[in-house]
Amino acid sequence: MTDILTPDAPAAEEFLDAKAAVARLEALYTQATEFLCSHFMKAMSDGAPAARIRAFYPEVLFKTSSYAQVDTRLSFGHVSAPGSFRATITRPDLFRSYLTQQIGLLIENHGQPVSIGASATPMPVHFAVAHDASMTVPQEGAADFTLRDVFDVPDLTTTNDDIVNGTYVSPDGIGPLAPFTAQRVDYSLARLSHYTATDAAHFQNHVLFTNYQFYVAEFESYARAQLDDPQSGYTAFVSTDNATITAGDEPLAAPVKTPQMPTYHLKREDGSGITLVNIGVGPSNAKTATDHIAVLRPHAWLMVGHCAGLRNSQALGDFVLAHAYLREDHVLDDDLPVWVPIPALAEIQIALEQAVAQVTNLEGYELKRIMRTGTVATHDDRNWELRDQSGPVQRLSQSRAVALDMESATIAANGYRFRVPYGTLLCVSDKPLHGELKLPGMASDFYKTQVARHLMIGIHAMEHLRTMPLERIHSRKLRSFEETAFL
Repeated sequence: MTDILTPDAPAAEEFLDAKAAVARLEALYTQATEFLCSHFMKAMSDGAPAARIRAFYPEVLFKTSSYAQVDTRLSFGHVSAPGSFRATITRPDLFRSYLTQQIGLLIENHGQPVSIGASATPMPVHFAVAHDASMTVPQEGAADFTLRDVFDVPDLTTTNDDIVNGTYVSPDGIGPLAPFTAQRVDYSLARLSHYTATDAAHFQNHVLFTNYQFYVAEFESYARAQLDDPQSGYTAFVSTDNATITAGDEPLAAPVKTPQMPTYHLKREDGSGITLVNIGVGPSNAKTATDHIAVLRPHAWLMVGHCAGLRNSQALGDFVLAHAYLREDHVLDDDLPVWVPIPALAEIQIALEQAVAQVTNLEGYELKRIMRTGTVATHDDRNWELRDQSGPVQRLSQSRAVALDMESATIAANGYRFRVPYGTLLCVSDKPLHGELKLPGMASDFYKTQVARHLMIGIHAMEHLRTMPLERIHSRKLRSFEETAFL
């Protein structure tokens, strides 16, 4: 098959108005997806077409020949050197606010237009039909023809993370404008729907991760109270299967099937609400969740889970505010070597400490009664206590660790890697080195008294961060030598 049938897309056009540029991106994207969907439906009913069917992602192209200095306080919204830069774009309807903001900053900071047109990157048919619930792509061999002979399928060479990992080498000298390619974003949008059983459109800009389902009931109770308060600014609560309520006394439909990572969204009109994700136990889950949520470009994510306290001076229910991470989780070693430091972010640390003080009514030196600041170790073996302890305990002591869990360092490291501000506030639920194990009776009492308080601290921290200017929370600390202009 040598003939290729493509949509008749308009020629690339330059824009100095960000809203008009995004409108053109939406038009190009709609044209491409409708073209693929219509030909796909026809092929499913009539058989393979005579020509290959292909459509392309839209792209943003930016060129500048000046070394003009921009505001050195900014960590995004500009390119660092003359050259050409581009980004393929998917779902501009979903990312409309983000794209308008990022393109607007680029135009404003450089005084140069952006060019909007069709890219040279084919759009996989799987992603074109993904947001149409009535359409699905059959498994290989299920159709009367070989799908890849007629339509483009996902290409791993454009879904990898070489841009965010700092290993990208441009084949034509044109640098990346955004941290993710369109195919990478589409892949993650599909995975998010699968793992969380909620649409990506519901995710908010502030994400709480937890490793226990106990937090979900408390989050729902808080959400219902907020929906009944007209001054709260919260407009809806979304649960599994996209079940949505807008008033505190509305019932929520029971999920058909509990997803791997149950996710709940307390929404605000501008997307600045709070999403809670129960990632379950383990660094692999933590990496999976953050790998995909990162494409939504959240403004912050925090871990509010349980941990083992490692100091005899700690009590069950005490808090640990991580200011460093001992990474023994291993799941990110190939993407982010262990010699890369994961710094604490002052803006996040202050928000969390203030939230602890607000909820506990303790301040200053008195706060030390219930909270330690120190290193959190993340291990990939839940039953590390059953091994010879001489090695692990010695490393924990040398690292000055005060707590151990299985997710926090992974979430923080992926936040660092994806330039998403991150933080960790854990609650001590057992002390295995001191004979205080998490036993059934003890655990029940602990959960009843501590979960609500811990969750409220995380919520208050996020509500504080929501009021912070974007350029302050997305600071230069997370940016490398050569960064993409888009956040």
